[in-house]
Amino acid sequence: MAGLFARDKKILIGVVHLLPLPGSPRWGGRIQRVIERATRDADAYQRGGADAVIIENFGDLPFTKGSVAPETVAAMAAVGHEVRKVLKIPIGFNVLRNDAHAALALCAACRGDFIRVNVHVGAMLTDQGLIEGDAYGTLRLREQLAPDVQILADVHVKHAVALGEWRLENAARDTLERGLADALIVSGEGTGWTTDIDDVKRVRESCPKATILLGSGVSVENIRSFLPHVNGAIVGTSLKAGGKVDNPVDTKRVQTLGTALHAR
Repeated sequence: MAGLFARDKKILIGVVHLLPLPGSPRWGGRIQRVIERATRDADAYQRGGADAVIIENFGDLPFTKGSVAPETVAAMAAVGHEVRKVLKIPIGFNVLRNDAHAALALCAACRGDFIRVNVHVGAMLTDQGLIEGDAYGTLRLREQLAPDVQILADVHVKHAVALGEWRLENAARDTLERGLADALIVSGEGTGWTTDIDDVKRVRESCPKATILLGSGVSVENIRSFLPHVNGAIVGTSLKAGGKVDNPVDTKRVQTLGTALHAR
């Protein structure tokens, strides 16, 4: 497929976990500190050989299930603008918990290349309550704001459970064929939790031509077992110093995982 996945290799997308932003309970009062941490982490991913980075408002707990506040979008735009200036690789946005419209707007403002949508189709029961996908609205807004931006959509997203008997295979096909996602993301049960390889195989079997990415729990120790079934991985926690999600990105860890991921 075109864009981010045009190259004939597995891709590594590093996660830039933003410190708390204005309006969130743990906001520290200094946007420059948020920007400096984000740009350092983004640069560490690039120097380590990552193929792209995705910026998300990870520090803004608790998250809303709907549209985020305007101060969140403003702060993420300020960060995204500075990150874009220091990187040559693609950047994307994930506006937690599920604000795909804000993510598209950020791509339009910051020359972003892709977004992650946690619930793109169907409905999931989450810690924010019931979240329903809006592929209809997201695809139409993309045509208006950023038609070249790619949509990376979760299948049975982490920190959530599917309602009813919505099987993983059916969710994957609906996300790809009816939601028109550009790539599917398969994750473990939570941030940093290893993805079940059987889940990955089920999604691959149901969507044999899809671009499939791992969305959580990826490490240098487990990546090789997934390689025959996926096109890449979105990684954050294991690439931080000491493997701790709150620590800065460790370039050596990025290099080591990238070598394993890109190995033939």
